[in-house]
Amino acid sequence: MRALLQRVTEASVTVEGETVGQCGPGLLILVCAMPGDTYDTAKALATKVSKLRLFKDDAGKMNLSILQTGGSALVVSQFTLAADTSRGNRPGFSGAAKPEEAETLYLQFAHALRDLGVTAETGQFGAEMSVALTNDGPLTIWLDTEAG
Repeated sequence: MRALLQRVTEASVTVEGETVGQCGPGLLILVCAMPGDTYDTAKALATKVSKLRLFKDDAGKMNLSILQTGGSALVVSQFTLAADTSRGNRPGFSGAAKPEEAETLYLQFAHALRDLGVTAETGQFGAEMSVALTNDGPLTIWLDTEAG
């Protein structure tokens, strides 16, 4: 799985003008399931995200995890994280998991975050979504379970 984490002061996702998910201070997490990913992959990624020390402590050092700060997460499915731009100028997305598998894994990732104690809302899989955020830092981290 691939994930792009953005530390935010707030984030929301709307579909057809209706807010379907939001979070306060915490993380906006864009997630892409890849072929071969499993529930264990989703759970391992959620565990990694929940423990990453991306938030400042009292001394201003990035020493705290989302769990330690009580922050929340907004999880949005984004198959375009699997973009292949190696041939020509039009990205290919055949490296993303099939939609049926991707939706299941995306929801399993969000559920695993919740099981770990992170308050997490989601976007709407497969919908045209509008994502709004205020990036805090800015701080943006790329995670890929294939890369370790």
